[in-house]
Amino acid sequence: MKFKMMYSFLKSDLDIIEKTLEEAVQADSALLRQASLHLLQAGGKRIRPIFVLLAAKFGTYDIHTIKKVAVSLELIHAASLIHDDVIDDADIRRGKPTVKEKWDNRVAMYTGDYIFARSLELMTQINKPEAHRILSNTMVELCVGEIKQMEDKYRFEQNIKDYLRRIKRKTALLIAASCQLGAIAADVEKDVQQKLAHFGYYVGMSYQIIDDILDFTGTEKELGKPAGGDLLQGNITLPVLFAMEDESIRRDILKVHENMPREEIDSLIIKIKQSPAIEQARKVSGNYLTKALNILEELPKNKANTSLKNIAAYIGNRKF
Repeated sequence: MKFKMMYSFLKSDLDIIEKTLEEAVQADSALLRQASLHLLQAGGKRIRPIFVLLAAKFGTYDIHTIKKVAVSLELIHAASLIHDDVIDDADIRRGKPTVKEKWDNRVAMYTGDYIFARSLELMTQINKPEAHRILSNTMVELCVGEIKQMEDKYRFEQNIKDYLRRIKRKTALLIAASCQLGAIAADVEKDVQQKLAHFGYYVGMSYQIIDDILDFTGTEKELGKPAGGDLLQGNITLPVLFAMEDESIRRDILKVHENMPREEIDSLIIKIKQSPAIEQARKVSGNYLTKALNILEELPKNKANTSLKNIAAYIGNRKF
């Protein structure tokens, strides 16, 4: 089943969200407006808004309320990507020049800040203190995760717990918040809210691990950037940690630096792909996916539940 078919009944609502996303980043400054729209119009799966909408289907669903949460979460995600690209000195995102590449670092940082601010402004229209507490805590953890990623660059002695803690903050908590905040905005029962949050967390962990695997197994066309980019930038992901259990591969990984010739990184990617590391990482992702699917068994059975199940399975098993 194609990804979009898994939530096809949300199409009209997602169209509203796309329109609202563009409206949310309008600014008096033409430069700020263009830079803000640049990433949003480059596409993306809109995973977070989809989870917001599906979680809200377990309660009193009103798209005109729910869209504010969905757009806010997607804006936070977009802002974090713009900041990420500055930190990583990335030229390409989704097959197009990054904001910092098209303009410069200063424009990118202010654009990211502006989008963050607009997301918070939108959320003020949701009169639920608990939602604001969850969102603010999530943003704090997201920022800590980004700082930890910077501190951990080329720190080859880190362990799997360090990695899991980092992706929890960097990815999983925002997806968990998407599920929980969608449920809160729709007045879903408290215990269902909590279960949806846990579902989102487990899916988010599986999602990021698969992303880190695809950085080695995907082609440049599929990735929208050269394969192995994370390792070249010093981001030590789960496949790398498992690959380092092989002493000969470990020696090569320890030599990685940002100016490493492309042919050397390509040779190392092949070694990692041929090692058991990829399947070991997939197994960890699969364990998180199983936990996510088990939670859905405890939730009311409806169309949203079926969609969440299909999307989770897609996320956890995608080859690309």
